[in-house]
Amino acid sequence: MSSKSNVLKDQYSISKELLGFTLSELQENEGYLTAKEIAQQPKLWQKTWQLVHDQREKLSAFLNTAFIQDSLTVILTGAGTSAFIGNVLQGPFQKNTNKITRAIATTDLILHPEQYFNRKATLLISFARSGDSPESVAAVNIADEFCETVFHLIITCNPEGQLALSSEHGKKRTMVFLLPPEADDQSLAMTGSFTSMLLAGLLISRVGEINRLRTQVDLLSLFAENILENYIDKLRNVAKLDFQRAIFLGSGPLQSVANESDLKVQELTDGNVICKSDSFLGFRHGPKAVINSSTLLVYLFSNNAHVYQYETDLVKAIGLGERGLYRIGVIETAKKDIDVDMLIELSPTGESVDEEMLSVVSVLPAQLIGFYKSLELGLSPDKPSREETITRVVRGVTIYPFPE
Repeated sequence: MSSKSNVLKDQYSISKELLGFTLSELQENEGYLTAKEIAQQPKLWQKTWQLVHDQREKLSAFLNTAFIQDSLTVILTGAGTSAFIGNVLQGPFQKNTNKITRAIATTDLILHPEQYFNRKATLLISFARSGDSPESVAAVNIADEFCETVFHLIITCNPEGQLALSSEHGKKRTMVFLLPPEADDQSLAMTGSFTSMLLAGLLISRVGEINRLRTQVDLLSLFAENILENYIDKLRNVAKLDFQRAIFLGSGPLQSVANESDLKVQELTDGNVICKSDSFLGFRHGPKAVINSSTLLVYLFSNNAHVYQYETDLVKAIGLGERGLYRIGVIETAKKDIDVDMLIELSPTGESVDEEMLSVVSVLPAQLIGFYKSLELGLSPDKPSREETITRVVRGVTIYPFPE
């Protein structure tokens, strides 16, 4: 184990077992970092709330300065998993701020900036675990050249990354929000970095309500602890099933959580499990054909009663045809019998959070399925890509100058 891993192990005490494995087992299988980073999320979310709370005045002043700009457009950006944060946030951020908001991946922004940037005034909110991805750095630089007025809010986990350091060189209209140190996942797959940056974005969009939102964050942590205490054995058994496809479905913000969920399982299994995601309603229009007898289906149910009606209709429709190998439902509180093989009830006591906040915890089952399936396949969860097809920070990207 590296010296950095030893520091992490010493800094964050763990019980004899972590996600059902001893420390020695996790070290032997190179899964300790991933297991720790998944398991520490409930505490990480509490620390994230505290940071937003402590910087609420600075955040409010920065956002207010940007928001008074006429015709301002907010762009939420990142690459890979960090881009999915923007996808989850797009609707809630626009609703909460009443500002036109778009989620555009950096991998799109740097190719066609003229199609996305508002030349007059743009607030570019960049999400990045390392802050060193070539596309993320390029997107910030292109925005500076392309827009007459541009504001940068950089939400990152790495204080030494290029994005974080850029603010130290006299960059105007820029604010960096750093997550707690343990949010900087050292394993390949983003877990705590995704959920903590997502939570930070949600809280910042409602920074004026930050004190009231403490209760919601406390509930999210309790929901996650419920999964980690009561469902890990069941999810470990699911990973033992011979599924070769996994499909994740969600609505609204949870559709993009389904997208992140499918990426997580596919990354951690080194592509041995092919994954897909969609909305409940969209899945009817053709994609439903991918279900076969080797398919794992995971339903991420909304706690919005109106939306839930459409979701349960889809579940019933699937039950009348090809049902797949195994079906999991993830729901805040079960309202009636649901036709699934396993139901993960986040809040058995009936306590509830806002629909958008539910997105933070709903990815946890996929993180666990991916972790356990990785081990079942004989892979190392901390670095599952045997041929380094994917790496922690993307390599091999050449950034070309954008023509005048």
